[in-house]
Amino acid sequence: MFRRLFNFARRNLDWNLSQRPASPSQLKQNYSSSIPISNEMATPVNTTDRLKHLRELMASAKYNINAYVVPSEDAHQSEYVAACDERRAFISGFNGSAGCAIVTMDKAAMFTDGRYFLQARQQMDDNWTLMKRGIPGVPSPQDYLAEHLPEGTRVGIDPTLMTATEANELKEKLQARGNGDLVAIEDNLVDIVWGKDRPERPKNTVFIHDIKYAGESHDSKVARVREFIEKENASGLVVSALDEIAWLFNLRGTDIDFNPVFFAYAVVTRDKVTLYIDEAKLTDAVRSHLSGVVVRPYHEIFGELNTLSSSLVETKSHLLVSSSTSFALVQALGTDNVKMSKSPITHLKAIKNAAELEGMRQCHIRDGAALANYFGWLENELLNKDGNLRLSEVDVADKLEELRREQEHCVGLSFSTISSVGANGAIIHYSPQRGSDALLDITKMYLCDSGGQYLDGTTDVTRTYHFGEPTAWERECFTRVLKGHIALDRAVFPNGTSGFALDPLARMPLWELGLDYRHGTGHGVGSFLNVHEGPQGVSMRKTIIDAGFNAGMTITNEPGYYEDGNFGIRIENTCLVVKADTKFDYTGGSGYLKFEPVTMVPIQKKLISSELFTDVERKWLNDYHQEVWRKVSPRLEKGSLGYEWLKRETSPM
Repeated sequence: MFRRLFNFARRNLDWNLSQRPASPSQLKQNYSSSIPISNEMATPVNTTDRLKHLRELMASAKYNINAYVVPSEDAHQSEYVAACDERRAFISGFNGSAGCAIVTMDKAAMFTDGRYFLQARQQMDDNWTLMKRGIPGVPSPQDYLAEHLPEGTRVGIDPTLMTATEANELKEKLQARGNGDLVAIEDNLVDIVWGKDRPERPKNTVFIHDIKYAGESHDSKVARVREFIEKENASGLVVSALDEIAWLFNLRGTDIDFNPVFFAYAVVTRDKVTLYIDEAKLTDAVRSHLSGVVVRPYHEIFGELNTLSSSLVETKSHLLVSSSTSFALVQALGTDNVKMSKSPITHLKAIKNAAELEGMRQCHIRDGAALANYFGWLENELLNKDGNLRLSEVDVADKLEELRREQEHCVGLSFSTISSVGANGAIIHYSPQRGSDALLDITKMYLCDSGGQYLDGTTDVTRTYHFGEPTAWERECFTRVLKGHIALDRAVFPNGTSGFALDPLARMPLWELGLDYRHGTGHGVGSFLNVHEGPQGVSMRKTIIDAGFNAGMTITNEPGYYEDGNFGIRIENTCLVVKADTKFDYTGGSGYLKFEPVTMVPIQKKLISSELFTDVERKWLNDYHQEVWRKVSPRLEKGSLGYEWLKRETSPM
């Protein structure tokens, strides 16, 4: 929880202005916690009664704590969570994907990173103080608890929602400062406040991920995990990340919106594999698929790990756990019986096999057809019908989902569509809500970040278009973002290079004007799994230095620029990491890599300032558009709005 928020925030240091050089009043606005609210912004949630009830529980003799931590994550450290686990959103009103709430007897603080400054301010009422991570002088959640609260503070946590690493670090900080302490509370206090209105935990059945899409049997995957266990001289591995469990067993689920995962734990030892899951989720077909796997009830992992701890002590052995394993699981095993290690599944899952790579290519072509039909329809509605200032952000997002679901093998979206007009585009992870969403306006920029879940892959694509006449400044900003996108796409680099080394390529054209953006440049993408996948990434976070690129990985290329109150720009392609043929090989045999973009959607030429574009960049764009036309046009009906739109938008610049 703390670590994820810290990682997101680190890339914001020293880049707090994503604005064009501005007047002193505008500069003040960047740092002020009192952000002006436009008519398009949502009404804050009234949290007065919720906080009052929570503080009553905190002060009770049963719990007796001075502060309570409410993270974003669930018991599996998931980035996106089921409705029943949206505790931080319930207690604060802020529903962005990253944040940490800390409630004391007289304060309520929300820590989040630069992607969510505007959204958090819109959604939270005056009970809350927004703590802008990355802004100089703003402490981390841990430092806030250890250094900004009175000595002797008792900090309460739900031990299933905080990692063991974070819990131990926080406990040490609290005790080092005085007689403060970390209190693990079995009851979740927000759940008590939520009461009968809290949604039920999903009970959806899981289903088999066909071998023709997975490309490898789950028995083979278990064997590769066991090789790692033996190499580490351990007795086994505890697996708690939901996407890792889904990948390992070639199963998928629908417990969390947009993420085809299910609630479960797993323990892999040298001679046994145990899956902890609600057995009602298993069909006869899935039970047969899991032949040889011991199935136990979901919550029994805590008791069974506690029982196992005795034998680990006797044999002087240990189980491997990752840094994302909860404090509760490690407590059940006993600290001396675990060894912290990077989960081998994280890296195994990141390197796609031939079937997965081909699936990613094919699903992106179908996704490109859906987007061509969408933008062809949208342009016609706005320019030739009465859609301008009538269609809303949600209206058009719903249309895009409809067109996407018509594609073969599409089972839904990979995240909630970011359909944003004008100023809303500057809210990096904006989520339009019907009733408070803006109307499309051809005088304003339109940013659409969307993705689909297909049986053969996961897509994530962002395009920024202008359906009227863009200003010179909008074109310059767009062109500089595109130049950074092209620079990263054209990179050739040694095998094992990290995204930390490549990130400046995407930012250079903006840096030349003193501009930047408050998010990383790229993330891995799962294969019919989570749209955000590690360990690889492209950003200024030092934590990814050790996560070098290897052939078979996926990565997004998504630089942007956001001008608060005016517009947002982002250009995103999903790419495969593939081997590059070079004349020489200075690496001594490890070779070189490059990116292969698989997203097949045109980039709007009207937004490009030709005087800023080089011949090399123009050739890149024309070559890319030629490939988009060649692959996508056969999937469109000749003469249709989508076909004609694609034909025009992919014509040579």
